[in-house]
Amino acid sequence: MKRYSGLWTCGALTLLLACALSMAAVAQEKSSATGPAQDQPRTADTVRSAPSTQYAPGQRATIEGTITKHEGDQIIVRTFNGSTATVSVAGTTRVLEKKSNPFRHARNYSAAQLLPGLDVEVKGNGTSNGSLSAEEIRFTNDDLRIAALMDTRVSPLEGKMSEQEQNAMRLSGQVSELSAVSNAARGGAKAAQETADQAVASAQQAEASAQKANSNAETAKEGVRVANDRITSLDDFDIRTTTTVNFKAGSAVLSPEAKEALNKLAEEAKNEKGFVVEVAGFASSDGNAAYNRALSQRRADAVIRFLAENHAIPMRRFITPFGYGTLQPVADNHTHEGRTQNRRVEVRILVSKGLSQVLSTTAASQ
Repeated sequence: MKRYSGLWTCGALTLLLACALSMAAVAQEKSSATGPAQDQPRTADTVRSAPSTQYAPGQRATIEGTITKHEGDQIIVRTFNGSTATVSVAGTTRVLEKKSNPFRHARNYSAAQLLPGLDVEVKGNGTSNGSLSAEEIRFTNDDLRIAALMDTRVSPLEGKMSEQEQNAMRLSGQVSELSAVSNAARGGAKAAQETADQAVASAQQAEASAQKANSNAETAKEGVRVANDRITSLDDFDIRTTTTVNFKAGSAVLSPEAKEALNKLAEEAKNEKGFVVEVAGFASSDGNAAYNRALSQRRADAVIRFLAENHAIPMRRFITPFGYGTLQPVADNHTHEGRTQNRRVEVRILVSKGLSQVLSTTAASQ
């Protein structure tokens, strides 16, 4: 009797699940009929605006994710569920290998090897400021090699940022000069007013000088505002061109169609000033996670090498490439067509809004 009772219970649960799925399908059809879908494709900007996880004091937690930033004794981890967490690393934190062989000891690492782009598993306790105090951090040796390779590509980006900092300093110098002109103008207005009080004959001339000084002051204020707007916009980019190239399963070799698409993108980039190239690699669900991350990184590197070698695009123009593995799929990995679409590299041409304003102002003045 117990056996038959279990069968009846299983059958009832199956019937309830089928009803729930049917109701969900009907609701989805009604939603499609009332208007177009509002979902947007996930981009790098969406990832950057992920919510931050806060931990209560003493709360035990274990998280898995990718290091996005390492400053001092803190790292920022973007978890695989889309949120971010601030992790404190102390001298007592154990940094160990996440090994697959149970018959040997795990390797010890230093906190200096916690590089951006490294996939980690963190265990620790919550602190009073909402961060996670790490007791143990583990990662695989293969993931460390990939992160180290990514770290070597940071220098071109730092060079680009140095150029932007120099532009910011030059703009700051312009602000100081305009402030000096404004102060001098106000002094001239005061002197003109004093002269007007001393002699009625020179009152009209003094008034004219004061008006000119006020005009110079307004011009200086406008210059300060424009300069501040340019400085603020230096790190804000517009997407000018986007291209996606696909790969065969398990391959990082560019097809003739992919090369043709990259050639077209490179020709369009030649018409831009102050541009950078963002390259992100992806993989389908074929193979394990570590293999797919390495494969997606090789695909991104293959695109950069082709653009650099065939179109002489300087390396300082490329933002550090990143292989996302099977993350951020654009199609269903359970179908052949979906996996074909997910084996891809996305290439974007970005132009700084601040630099575009400077170039537009220069062109207009000429």
